[in-house]
Amino acid sequence: MTGPVSAGGGAKRGLGRLRRRPGGRRGPVRPGQLGVAFATPAILVGLVFTLGPVIVIAVFSFLSQPETGGGVVYQFSAEAYRHFLFQEDFVGNTNLDLRYLRSFGLSAFQALATTAVCIGLAFPIALWMTTKTSRVQNLLVLVVTIPFWTNLLVRTYAWILLLSDRGAANAVLEAVGLAPRQLLYNSGATLVGLIYTFLPFAILPIYSALAGFDFSLAEAAYDLGARKSGVIRRVIWPAAAGGVMSAVALCFVPAFGAFVQPVLLGGGKVLMVGNLIAAQYGEARNWPFGAALSVIILVLTLLGAFALLRLAKRSSQKVSLAI
Repeated sequence: MTGPVSAGGGAKRGLGRLRRRPGGRRGPVRPGQLGVAFATPAILVGLVFTLGPVIVIAVFSFLSQPETGGGVVYQFSAEAYRHFLFQEDFVGNTNLDLRYLRSFGLSAFQALATTAVCIGLAFPIALWMTTKTSRVQNLLVLVVTIPFWTNLLVRTYAWILLLSDRGAANAVLEAVGLAPRQLLYNSGATLVGLIYTFLPFAILPIYSALAGFDFSLAEAAYDLGARKSGVIRRVIWPAAAGGVMSAVALCFVPAFGAFVQPVLLGGGKVLMVGNLIAAQYGEARNWPFGAALSVIILVLTLLGAFALLRLAKRSSQKVSLAI
């Protein structure tokens, strides 16, 4: 009797030691788990480098513009936000000005078109990838991520060479008997660059969502008389819905504030929000207005993310922005 009892007591004491947290507090401690004290430095650094710039931009948006030069004057003013929709003429009359709102509309259109095309291309590609063997899947994932190995500027300049008047695209048009066209420095070239840039960001989360899909469910649906469109819509699509929503967020948000593609491929003729903000900090030297535009983008992005999460909650899908 003594042996088992003391063994049980030793087990209880061991369990008590396992349940003791760092700092003397008791509670369930999982293997490898650390206390808050160990994570505090990393949390502080993360807050400084994430929330810090956002706070600075938000504060700058409510400050005044100096009479000459860039920077800000530490005097409260909401002029930057009023300047977004209203302009004052030389007489002093305030008039509604939709120029900046049109820039936001153009950015939203480009981002929506980019997202729609990327999702339309990424879904069949990701579905096709999941039908291959594990070794081939790893190779295809490597192929999808190869563009990340090269700087974005280099890849964008490559598109300039392809779409120029003497580039490969016009050479193909001439080969099939069509006249060369102006393919560069317009909205179409900007859209092509955006699609090329963000297509991998759409493929990877959808592939991740479909990687563990059991295709025997699709075979069972076929056996029960379902058509191919019905299987995709009612069996495969629900499994990929979480990845699709993640792909929407990963494509739309950065495409909305894109800067490189409108400048290089659009030739400065396509005024999107990213170019507008850069112009305020550069040529216009209106830092408060540039900060206000950044805050407006941030608010719109948060509203879009909130709507996406609500949509995911209604469809009972888990959305993750991690690839």
